[in-house]
Amino acid sequence: MTPVFLTVDTELMWRHHAAGLDASEVVRRSLDPADVGIAWQLQRLAAHSLKACFFVDPMSALVYGLDPIKRVVGAILDAGQEVQLHLHPSWTGAALGDRGEGHVREFNQYDASEQRALLAGATELLVAAGAPHPIAFRAGSYAANDDTIDALNAFGFTYDSSHNGADHPHVSAIGLAPGQIAPIAHRGLIEVPVTVIEDRIGKLRQFQVCALSTGEMEAALVHAIVENHAVVTIVSHSFELANRIGTRANAVHVRRFEALCALLQAARGVLPTCHFADRPRLALGRCDVPLGPNLLRTSLRRAEQLWSNWVSERAA
Repeated sequence: MTPVFLTVDTELMWRHHAAGLDASEVVRRSLDPADVGIAWQLQRLAAHSLKACFFVDPMSALVYGLDPIKRVVGAILDAGQEVQLHLHPSWTGAALGDRGEGHVREFNQYDASEQRALLAGATELLVAAGAPHPIAFRAGSYAANDDTIDALNAFGFTYDSSHNGADHPHVSAIGLAPGQIAPIAHRGLIEVPVTVIEDRIGKLRQFQVCALSTGEMEAALVHAIVENHAVVTIVSHSFELANRIGTRANAVHVRRFEALCALLQAARGVLPTCHFADRPRLALGRCDVPLGPNLLRTSLRRAEQLWSNWVSERAA
C-alpha cells in the first residue's frame, strides 16, 4: 500500500489583510469562503471516510486574536481530523489596518535562532488554541531550509512536509533534490515531500487541487500505485475552493476536490489516507520518480485553467 497524506494548509490570508477588509471578513474569506471552506471540506471528507491533515497557521492571532484559530482547530478536531503546525512569519510585524506594508518575509529568510524563536511561539499559540502538541510542520509558502529542519528536530518534531521540488530552490530551500518525492530521513527528521509531477520535461508541478486537473491527479495516483511509491502527499488550502477574493465558489476547483475525494475513496485499499499522528510505517529513501509529462494531459489542464480564470474567478 502507498499511504496518502491529504493536507490542507489553513490560515488567514495575507491578501485579505492587505486589502484592508474588516476583521470578520478576513476570517470568513480565509476559513469559510463562499461556503466551500473548512466546514464544507470537513463534511466532504467525512462523507468519503477520508483522513486529512490540517496544517494550521496560528500566527495571525497576533493581529486578529486567538478566537478564530480556536474555532477552526475545534472544528477540525471535532470532525476527527488532525491539526499540525503551519507558519507564515509575516504576521509578527503586522497590525490591524496596516494593509501589510513592509512585513512580508519568508520563514527561511530568518536566521537559525530567529527560526527557533518563531517555531516556539507558533507552537505555543497552536496549543493554546486547543491543538495537541504538533509533531509535523509545513512552512508557509514551503519556505524552509536546513536550519528549519534542525530547529524542528530540537523541538521534538518527527515530520516536516515543506520540501516542494516545484518551488526549489526558491522558495523551498531544503537541501534535497527537486525530484525527491519519497519520504527520507534528513538531519534527524522524516521529510515527507509534496508530491510533484512533470508538467513538461524538466518542469515540476505540485500535486495541489488548484494546480492539477482531475485527469492529472488520477494519473499521478495510478502512477504511485503501479510504481509502488512510498507515499503520496497532496496539498490544498482552506480558501482554495473559492475564487481569489473569497466571494464565490470556484466551480472548477470544487469539482476537482470532489473528484479527488471519490478517487481516494475508491482506491482506499491501496492508497489509504492517514494522519501524521498515526505514525504510519513509511519506506524511507526510495528513488520514487514523479509522473512524466504528457502533452495531452497538460493541454487539457491549461484549457481548464483558462476557464477557471475567466469564469470561475469572477467576483460574485
